[in-house]
Formats: sequence, C-alpha cells, structure tokens
Amino acid sequence: MLNWTLLLVSAAAMFLLSWLSMRAAGDKDESGFLVANNSLGPFVAAATIIATGYSGFVFMGAPGVAYQYGSFELYSNTFYTPAFLIATVFFAGFLRRKAQRMGSRTISEYIANSHSDGAAGRWLRAISAIIIVLLLSVFLVSQIRAIGLLMSGWLGVSSSTAALFITLLVIGYTIFGGLRAVAWTDTVMIIGMVIASCAIGYVIFVEVGAAELISRLDLIDPELANPSTGAPYGGSTLASFLVLPYAFLWAAALPYMSVRFLAIKKDVSMAKVGIWVAIMGLLLNFTPLAGLYARAYFPNLDTPDMAMPTFIGDAFGPVMASMITLFILFAMKSTANSLMHTISTAISYDIRHALGVKTGFFSRMSFNRLMVVLVGIMAFVTMAYLPPVMVLWLGVLGNGTLMASLFGVSLCSTFWQGNSVGALTSIAAGFCTSAYALMATEMGWVQGPLLGCLASAIAYFAVSSLTRKFPIGGSREALAN
Repeated sequence: MLNWTLLLVSAAAMFLLSWLSMRAAGDKDESGFLVANNSLGPFVAAATIIATGYSGFVFMGAPGVAYQYGSFELYSNTFYTPAFLIATVFFAGFLRRKAQRMGSRTISEYIANSHSDGAAGRWLRAISAIIIVLLLSVFLVSQIRAIGLLMSGWLGVSSSTAALFITLLVIGYTIFGGLRAVAWTDTVMIIGMVIASCAIGYVIFVEVGAAELISRLDLIDPELANPSTGAPYGGSTLASFLVLPYAFLWAAALPYMSVRFLAIKKDVSMAKVGIWVAIMGLLLNFTPLAGLYARAYFPNLDTPDMAMPTFIGDAFGPVMASMITLFILFAMKSTANSLMHTISTAISYDIRHALGVKTGFFSRMSFNRLMVVLVGIMAFVTMAYLPPVMVLWLGVLGNGTLMASLFGVSLCSTFWQGNSVGALTSIAAGFCTSAYALMATEMGWVQGPLLGCLASAIAYFAVSSLTRKFPIGGSREALAN
C-alpha cells in the first residue's frame, strides 16, 4: 500500500505540472509542444538535460554492467559529467543560435534547413526523422523493460503489468504540454534522482565501507575490483577515456538531448546552465556502486539487470527502499517521456511536413498528442516480445547508432556547411558502420558508435566537397548569402 500510495501521489503531481505547463504553453501554436516556447531558464534547462541523460541506463543499466564486469563501469561513468558540461557550454550556444536563425523547431527540421530548401531537403528531413523513430524506439523499449524489471517486485505485480501501468502514466502527462511538460516534470524528478544516488554512496562508503566491499569482490574474482581490461567498452583499460567523446556526442547529436538546447531562452548564459549541469551530474555518479554491492553479496543473480532492485531490497529498510525505488523510477520516466516526445514529434511534425500529409479532422496539437499515445503503445507491445538482452546494450545500440547517423549532419554542419548529397551519404555511412560494429563484431560498446561517427564525418566532408560543383540543393543560409 505504501508503494502504490507513493506512486499515485507522484503521478498526480506529474499530471498537475503537465496541466499547468499546457496552460502556460497555450494550445494554438506547436512551439510550446515542440520546444517549450524557448522558455527554459538555466536551472530547468540543466535539470531536464541531466534527468534525460542520466536515465534508466544509469540507475538500472550501469549497476547491471558493474555487476557483470566489475568496477570499470564506475571509472567510466565519471566521464559523463564533463562530457555533458562541454556539450552545454561549448556547443549548445552554436546550435541554439543557428536553429533560431533558421526557424527550426526540431533537429530533423534543423538538418533539412541547413542543407536544402527544395525536394532534397524534404527527403533529408523525412529520412532523418524515420531513422530517429526507428532507433529511439529501440532505446524506448529498453527503458520500458527496465521499468518493468524494477517495478514488478515493488508493486507486487508482473513485470509486464508494471511496465504497462507506468507507460500509461508517462503517456498521460506527456500529451498535455509537450516539451514544456517534460522539462517541468524532469526538474522535480532530478531532485529525487540526486537523493537516490547520494543514498547509494552513503550505504557503500559509510555503512559497508569501501575496503570491505573490495575484499568481498576479490574473493569472488580479483578482476571485479581491479580490472585489467576495459570490458565491455574495449580491450584496454584506456577505453574508459572513450566514454568522454562518446558522452559528448550523445548530448550534442542525439535529438532528444539536443532539442533541449533549442528550448533555452535566448538571453540565458550557457555558462550558468553548465554550472548546474556539473553539480547535478557529479551527484549522480554513485549509481554503479549498487551493482558492485549486489555482486559482492548476491553473486548468483539470474540477470545482471536485477542488481539495482536486489541492492535496494537488501541495503534499505522498507520505507527508504520504497522512496529510493520511486526516485529511480523518476530517472527512467524522465527519459521515457523525452523519448516519447521526440519520436512522436518526428512522426507528427517532421515526417508529416516532409511528405505534405494533412492532419485530417485533427488539429495539429491533437495529432501531436495522438502520436504520443501510439508511440507509447507500440513500445510496450514491442517490449513484450523482446528477447533477453542487457538493458544497457540495447540502449547503446539505439543511441549509439543514431548518434553516428546524425553526427555529420548535426554537429559537423554547425561548424562546416556541407550539402544535401553529403548529408544523405553521411547518415547512411554512420548508420551502417555503427550497427555493423555493435551487432556483428566483438568491438567495444563505445568503440562501435565512435567509429560510426568517424565514418559519418568523413562521408559528410568528402561527398559534400566532391559534389559542390553539382549541388542538388543549397542551404537556406547559403541562398540568403
């Protein structure tokens, strides 16, 4: 009853925030739904960036990887904060100003406006939006699966029932106010996420003691406490440093992250946003310790992804365990609502405009909300037929491949302008390289997407340069100049 009460009270609070955000955004213009009317201040912007970036993969995936591979995940996890900080301070401003100058409300629209105004631009917009839908759907399915695993024991129901219930909750408060609702609810959620992470650190360093934990891990396998390889990110321990560029590209190139940069107020200093990003990110770096604790005291779990629920049940009393589980649920819901918003926007706004499809008897806002509902249902149904894979690997497959696909056309194009031919080639090169490396080779989880980014950049620069004499379309800025 305590768990159900906590869940329903928090859900009511999320619905209230969403309803208030809908009133603030208005219902006449899609700008409120798509980019929160460019109204995010420094604290709210940082909160929604970190809440979305430090998601279920940090609270469920990272402990699972630490359980399976050892303390290397703890080292690697520390690179996310500086990477997000660099992306916020040194890249977000460029993207925000260029997007506002071109009137772009989504990343696919930004890509199309940067490279062509004609038919080639519409195709580029449609293709990039379709890839966003496909690959972010993979990540959304992994989030829903993680939610089901965490919530099943907490609510006393099956994992499928728990996933369905939470999916419906997320759909409910996402459809009200779009990105504004997502940002406001993320701001509340990040407080709980920070409390949960600090509670994990307190258990490990104060109640258990780092020395005791290390000695127990050594008895099981010395590699757990003192790894000699960089598994699962690469063969060498130096592979942890690859997480820094990987996480930077995550924040800069992934649409559900970079769209938050577009929503920040024009007069807000990105340095102020960066300060809050650094503070929140540093406080969320304790989560892999839960996986090491579970491996030390429960070395025979059926699946590594049960490391966090096992830790919570053993390390905390009933009331505290319920609160920490709720806060971890916040982390997963913050990403789930962001993914639903981004995927539904790609369908209802980008693909619709690119193909010239009318909304019929639906208003534009009603059509946007309908897509949120359909995306959520689709993700849940897909999750029901998902084979047993690690949550974090599934997230890397979706995020990493999308990051590689859009690296050239979103990040590289901010500093060097290519054309539509180079953009289309870049998307194909990044997609194929990363997908092949992750699914058909033994390459590390970070190395595959980074190789895809390299292929995307080379294709973008080379093909754009070779075809400049025979352009299919010119960018809006080039035409203006």
